[in-house]
Amino acid sequence: MTVPYDPIFADGPGTGLAHPDSWWVHTAGPLPPDDGPAPAALDTEVAVIGGGYTGLSTALHLARRGRRVVVLEANRPGWGCSGRNGGFARMAFGRLSFGDMVGRFGLPAAKVLFRQAMASLDNVRQMIHDGGIDCEASEAGHLKIAPKPGRAAALQAEARLMQRELDYPAEFIDARTLQRDHLGGAQSHGALRVPDALALHPLKLAAGVLRMARGAGATVYSASPVVGWRKEGATHVLSTPHGTVRAAHVVVGTNGYTAPGLHPELKAVMMPILSHIIVTRPMTDAEVASSNFVTGHVLTDARKLMFYWRRLPDRRILFGGRGLIADTPGRTADHRRYLYRELIAKYPSLDGIAIEHDWHGWVAFTRDFLPRIRCAADDPTVHYAVGYQGSGVSLSLYAGRLIAARIDGDGSEPEIEAARHPVRPFPMHRLMRIPQRALFHWYRFLDSRP
Repeated sequence: MTVPYDPIFADGPGTGLAHPDSWWVHTAGPLPPDDGPAPAALDTEVAVIGGGYTGLSTALHLARRGRRVVVLEANRPGWGCSGRNGGFARMAFGRLSFGDMVGRFGLPAAKVLFRQAMASLDNVRQMIHDGGIDCEASEAGHLKIAPKPGRAAALQAEARLMQRELDYPAEFIDARTLQRDHLGGAQSHGALRVPDALALHPLKLAAGVLRMARGAGATVYSASPVVGWRKEGATHVLSTPHGTVRAAHVVVGTNGYTAPGLHPELKAVMMPILSHIIVTRPMTDAEVASSNFVTGHVLTDARKLMFYWRRLPDRRILFGGRGLIADTPGRTADHRRYLYRELIAKYPSLDGIAIEHDWHGWVAFTRDFLPRIRCAADDPTVHYAVGYQGSGVSLSLYAGRLIAARIDGDGSEPEIEAARHPVRPFPMHRLMRIPQRALFHWYRFLDSRP
């Protein structure tokens, strides 16, 4: 019997696996080449573990600074959530709203953190521009929608807070305006609108950053998981199935796919959670009219178990959410049906629309729901960026830029203080799937309340 992959237990995500069968793979076109498997012996200044947004961005920015850098990717560049997410680039620091930031860190620090979140989105824009990346990026804006009338007041208060303290043009859109101008349905009871967000093709973005990194001089190896790691004096020695890589610095950018034995500081500190996406066939004219699903914004709702969705350029609907516990065919099929029911609950007039694609991937949550971009406590030559809480498109690319500046030591990029605290491990980590099921049931109960 094949044991389903679970990052809590598995030594790694595989070796040389193809990209999952997603809508993004079907529409990405030919992907750019990488450098193949790592050689038998290699010396470099910096070795980056993981070929997703974090790793590729780190490699790009280090290579631009003249550093010798190699990326070691277990499967294919962009194979993990970098190539299979929903394509939402937002001003996000985990799942914290600005009000959450104020409550957690105080107003002055929250203002700094918000500016850094905005810088992370500006960094995505700049990378797309610099690399001429054709990833279907549009300045979409973000609507956080109240699925029940009782959720609207908190969104309205958030808009006022952002206007007052940040002088930022967030706005609250009432239910009538939302249903008239953006999208109708049964769960559109007002929304917080944040004008800064991009909708994009995530795999094309990953492919573009791969081209940029290799063009700048970085080497990106595929089918090269790190299966061993030791130090010889000041030198890190990483073992792959093909040989060894020796480096002065190591960067870990594996996020939800981090093997439990990769590095002691990353053991048991993340809860990998599956995020599942379905994509419909294109809506007909009648379906667009009946649902009034005309908005180009990226969409989330005000829930504990948040759904995220958007209208794709060809009028398909992408709809995703958490809740799948185990990566087995039966449970995947059950969760696909669950997502479909939730989509139809929002837009009853779309009942019967066919689902043509679905896929899933692991995102990473930390115990305090905060991302980390820091050095290991006992070794300043080990760097990692993990725990994006399912909202990592902008922050992961920005993390690579920050890590590159830290390794170069020129102080050109201010660190994100909220991401530098030590990360606490989960107690009884290998048993966490049991309370996770109970927690998800509790969250669904809370989400069902007015």
